Amino acid sequence: MVREKIRVSTRTLQWKCVESRTDSKCLYYGRFILSPLLKGQADTIGIAMRRALLGEMEGTCITRAKSEKIPHEYSTIVGIQESVHEILMNLKEIILRSNLYGTCEASICIRGPRCVTAQDIILPPYVEIVDNTQHIASLTEPIDLCIGLQLERNRGYHIKVPNNFQGGSYPIDALFMPVRNVNHSIHSYGNEKQEILFLEIWTNGSLTPKEALYEASRNLIDLLIPFLHAEEENLHLADNEQKVSLPLLTFHDRLTQLKKKKIVLKSIFIDQLEFSPRIYNCLKKSNIHTLADLLNNSQEDLIKMEHFDIDDVKKILDTLEKHF
Repeated sequence: MVREKIRVSTRTLQWKCVESRTDSKCLYYGRFILSPLLKGQADTIGIAMRRALLGEMEGTCITRAKSEKIPHEYSTIVGIQESVHEILMNLKEIILRSNLYGTCEASICIRGPRCVTAQDIILPPYVEIVDNTQHIASLTEPIDLCIGLQLERNRGYHIKVPNNFQGGSYPIDALFMPVRNVNHSIHSYGNEKQEILFLEIWTNGSLTPKEALYEASRNLIDLLIPFLHAEEENLHLADNEQKVSLPLLTFHDRLTQLKKKKIVLKSIFIDQLEFSPRIYNCLKKSNIHTLADLLNNSQEDLIKMEHFDIDDVKKILDTLEKHF
C-alpha cells in the first residue's frame, strides 16, 4: 500500500494519487485528489467522473459457452462434480484483460480426473486472465471436457436472453464494467471558497484505478468535443462551400496542411476518426492515441509499424480528408 501526504496548492489545478493498494488479484483500490477548485466545481466534476467510470468504461467478458455434449443448461454430466449451470456461473466470474475489438473465440479442452481452472483456457495472444486460479469444474473421472467460449469487449451489464440457446450454445450474463465502485467526497477550505475533490475507485484487476481514471477522462472528453467544435464548424461553413478539388499531394504535404489548420490536435482521439478495427489496433499498439500523435509520424514511420502497409496509409489520409 502506498500513501502520500496531502498538500494543497492554491496556484495551479492539479491531481494526485494519495493512496494505492491491491487487496487481491481481482480488487484494486486507489484514492485521488483534485485541487484547488472553486465552490461548486468539485461536485460537478465528481458526479461526471463517477458516471463516466461506472457507465462509459469497457471490459472483456465470456459471453457464451458452446458444447455439443450438453443437452441443456440445468443438466449434469457423469464424471463432473458441478452441474452445467454451475460451470457457466464459474465462467461468468472469470475476469479478463485485453485490447480486444468486438468478439473472439477461446476454448477449454481438458481430460480428467483433475480440477479445471482459468489457466486451462486457451486464449488469443491479446487476451489475459487476471486470476488464473479461478475454479471452473472438477473432473472426477477420466473424461474429456471440451467447451468453446466466445469473448466480447463491451460496456455495461448484459443479461442473457431467455431461451437464446443455439445448438449447444449457451449465453452467459456479462458484467463488462471494470470499475466495481466509485465514491467522491468534497472538503472545503479557505473560508469555504475553495474545495478539494476526493475520488475513491475500486477496480476488478483488469486495470488499475489510475488507468481507469485516465480512460474515463478520455471518454468524457470524447462526449464533449462536438460542443467544443460546433461554433468553429459554423464559422467555416461558408469556406467549405467554396472549396474546389485540389490536385493530389504527397503524404507529407497533406499532413503539413492539416497541422496548419486551427484544430486542437491533442483533443481529438483516433477513436473518433472511424478507422477500421485493424488500423485502429495497430495505431494503439504504437502508442498513437490522438490526432497530434498521428501527425507527428511520417509515412515511413507508419509503414514500419507491424502489419501496416502503404494501402493503410492511404486509408488514413482518406479518413483525415473526410473529417478535416
